[in-house]
Amino acid sequence: MTTPDAEADALLVDRVKHGDVRAFELLVVKYQRRIERLIARMVRDVDLVQDIAQETFIRAYRALPQFRGESAFYTWLYRIAVNTAKKALMELKRDPLITESARLGRDEDGEETSRLENELSDGETPDNVLASRQVAAAVNTAIEHLSDDLRQAILLREIEGLSYEEIATVMNCPIGTVRSRIFRAREAIAERLRPLLDTREGERW
Repeated sequence: MTTPDAEADALLVDRVKHGDVRAFELLVVKYQRRIERLIARMVRDVDLVQDIAQETFIRAYRALPQFRGESAFYTWLYRIAVNTAKKALMELKRDPLITESARLGRDEDGEETSRLENELSDGETPDNVLASRQVAAAVNTAIEHLSDDLRQAILLREIEGLSYEEIATVMNCPIGTVRSRIFRAREAIAERLRPLLDTREGERW
């Protein structure tokens, strides 16, 4: 089922194909922060994020005439971003790891989503805050130690909110493989969290 958001993207894509460069600029404005956030969770060097994002949009613009609309535009764009980040990492021989900015949990406006250092909300105690930080650190550590495919699958699902079908398109693999990767990623994360949460075997985050 096509969403209004996807329909709006399709209209902008059509305008780009007919020579409206401004329409592509609107797509860049709409997705730049999300693409940068995705890339930031794949590479360690925060200085590379904007360069890779820029390269992603350049590639997308050049490839747009071949875009047939068989998937949503943002799904197609995510796939280009993932492939561009992989290529950059291979060229630089760097391992894809979560960046320091990603560790801080910055939201789409570039501000820290957690303001625990400054204030406690109602009902929070220092012990609760410490426990939350420990859990967050354990999750980030667990994600860092996942293989590339597992890390990408779980981030696309849990951070970007893509459906299994969309992740299959982005990662160019069968949906069954996506489900398997997400299951294995959650198992690995749960294993790291179990000592902190005292969860029973078989329970996942």
